[in-house]
Amino acid sequence: MDADTLTTSVDGPIGRLTLNRPDKLNPLSTQCLDELAAAAGWFDDQPDVRVVIVTGAGRAFSAGADLAGFGGHGGGGQGGSAGSETRSPRDAVDAGRVMVESIERMRAVTIAAIHGHCIGGGVLLAMACDLRVAAESTNFVIPEVDLGIPLTWGGIPRLVREIGAPATRDLVLSCRPFTATEAHERGIANRMVADEDLNAEVETLAALLAGKSAYTLHATLDAVDAAAEALVPTNGAWSDADQWITAMRDPESRDVAARYLAERGR
Repeated sequence: MDADTLTTSVDGPIGRLTLNRPDKLNPLSTQCLDELAAAAGWFDDQPDVRVVIVTGAGRAFSAGADLAGFGGHGGGGQGGSAGSETRSPRDAVDAGRVMVESIERMRAVTIAAIHGHCIGGGVLLAMACDLRVAAESTNFVIPEVDLGIPLTWGGIPRLVREIGAPATRDLVLSCRPFTATEAHERGIANRMVADEDLNAEVETLAALLAGKSAYTLHATLDAVDAAAEALVPTNGAWSDADQWITAMRDPESRDVAARYLAERGR
């Protein structure tokens, strides 16, 4: 698959999807969101692939938003930078929801290999994966409220479903950083391993899953996804982009974002 912001590869039953802008800590620009959604479809067209490892090149899984995109009313949105000139701001924001749903619906079992920084939209990309393994030194944060925007892309119902409402309120409202240990305890990460063991752990897990029956893997994922959706539906996420647009027009929200960015020299 041809892409500018990520790479894809297949080795027998195991595929790899790697965010590949390490100099920028793998931001989820609008282009990257589109390419991630396209990559999900590309892997679905590879009949022998049973497992896909999702990770980031360099020092981060994903640093999430290009913060420069929050200075105005541009189309970058949560976890993204400004989109193409022909794309409406709402459509650019909604690209995140499309990406999350595309990764979540992939036929293959997806494993997020998380390291370095996992921020904002990067957390939601990881949450869209079926299994998540975090390196011990990973830094997590969900800063959207500090940026004067709601957590969109269906992030709230997915977090509530995975970690519960109290933990979701804590992490999303406070915007405080949290460690891989807490991510593991909360359920954001299924496993936590020493930094030097991350690749080996993920490869071993991928090989284990790849050796199972494709039918039973798919049937199990379908059953779990259906049960999860029945517990906490995400089908209302189509309106999240409208909330983001409203926040971008709210003077107080923009003042909050300006202070946040000024404190970080952005």
